[in-house]
Amino acid sequence: MPAISKLLCSLAALTLVSGQALAAPRVVVSIKPIHAIAAAVMQGVAEPVLLLDAGVSEHTAQLKPSQIEALTQADLIVVVGENLEAFLAKALANPDIASKTIVELGELKDIRSLPLRSGGLWEKHDDGDEPDGGDDAHGHADPHIWMDPENARAIAAYLAAALSKSDPDNAVRYAANRDKFGATLDTLSAEISAAMVPLRDKRYIVFHDAYQYFEDRFKLNPAGSITLKPETPPGAKRLGEIQRRIRDTSAVCVFAEPQFESGYVETVIEGTDARAGVLDGLGAGLAAGPDAYAALLRKFTSNLKSCLEG
Repeated sequence: MPAISKLLCSLAALTLVSGQALAAPRVVVSIKPIHAIAAAVMQGVAEPVLLLDAGVSEHTAQLKPSQIEALTQADLIVVVGENLEAFLAKALANPDIASKTIVELGELKDIRSLPLRSGGLWEKHDDGDEPDGGDDAHGHADPHIWMDPENARAIAAYLAAALSKSDPDNAVRYAANRDKFGATLDTLSAEISAAMVPLRDKRYIVFHDAYQYFEDRFKLNPAGSITLKPETPPGAKRLGEIQRRIRDTSAVCVFAEPQFESGYVETVIEGTDARAGVLDGLGAGLAAGPDAYAALLRKFTSNLKSCLEG
């Protein structure tokens, strides 16, 4: 049975206990951007559980006992996929958790998937700074799917359909919430497009290559990333290469991330005309909930615009 059909059947089975409907499914979501989409769809019915605080990178996180307990109590576990949440691999293999209904959003057919960038500005060097292979191996899909608002729309539509199967009493509410969220995305995308038009020729360096979906959707022009693998600190040779790239591409900004050491940015901009900024695709400091997705992308856009405009 296809994975999606199996998921919908599993959720539908939750509705039957002695002929009576269960309460809304207990939903656990891995990271804040995806949690925000789930919270928007479930608004007025129930609140999903957020597993990982946005102040910690999904690339380097480690589960606490309380988080493992949340997973064991879940009916539905929503993650992006194995290329992103490596910290979940061991827990999801636990028999008490593996028996739950688990959906990997990166596998949904309506998700727009882009391959990890390699070659050119995103090349992989065998210079001893960072190991080969791993999540950045050639041919894997870029897992940062939520950075494209159209993917957020597809995720909301999927969750609304799945939840309606398991909780038909609230199906109308889920559908209305899905449509409300979609209208928010229409407004959000129009705002971002207008803000990005004058910035399309500006070059910049990011800490790690996490924003391809946003850049592709809104036609931006990045010049590379400081690190090739976010969980591995860049070596001196890599930092020297990035500093040369700033000069060669006339990059005007280099962006840190709140989940990682920011000192590398100050190192690579030293002696150049580039400015330092901060970009965050996880929403550190933002309140979790149904409004967090729009807030995240608005803050991301504002920070990008402020630095690129100087």
